[in-house]
Amino acid sequence: MIEEALLEAEEKMEKAVEVAKESFGGIRTGRVNPGLFSKVMVDYYGAPTPLQQLASFQSPEARTLLIAPYDQSSLQAIEGALRESDLGANPSNDGSTIRITMPELTAERRKEYIKLAHTQGEDAKVSVRHVRRHAKDTIDKLVKDGDVGEDEGNRGEKELDALTKKYADTIDSLVKSKEAELSEV
Repeated sequence: MIEEALLEAEEKMEKAVEVAKESFGGIRTGRVNPGLFSKVMVDYYGAPTPLQQLASFQSPEARTLLIAPYDQSSLQAIEGALRESDLGANPSNDGSTIRITMPELTAERRKEYIKLAHTQGEDAKVSVRHVRRHAKDTIDKLVKDGDVGEDEGNRGEKELDALTKKYADTIDSLVKSKEAELSEV
């Protein structure tokens, strides 16, 4: 029973790390990548649709991204969604593709992105600690109800603490690597 609670906690902690990786992918570094646009939703025939489902991406230069819609009728909607996004992108439409040239990252903007990475990392660690709290409550209830012994409960809590530390350290290392990536000029 304790093993089940620990397995469930580990799965949820792993998901928290995956979410953190995805959110770090949305933070711009020196090179433009399609991951920056993963949160952009386009009004496509009345339904909000992720941009990745509507177009292909090419990056001919470090700061330039070409977006080629699969359906040319969606070109205007994609351009509008990009203009409304908070990415600081200024799309230019040539009739068949959209070219985005991202501005050079300033030192101030880099600091903002580093702060954002730290915030997202802390959110992920809060999520991991929440999973830990839930699993600990489950273990405590099992011990209280007499389903498992106190020694087994203590062992389970120690394993849970080790899991929590492992995933918190993983998130910390992700934040450090993203910070190093952002600091690189």
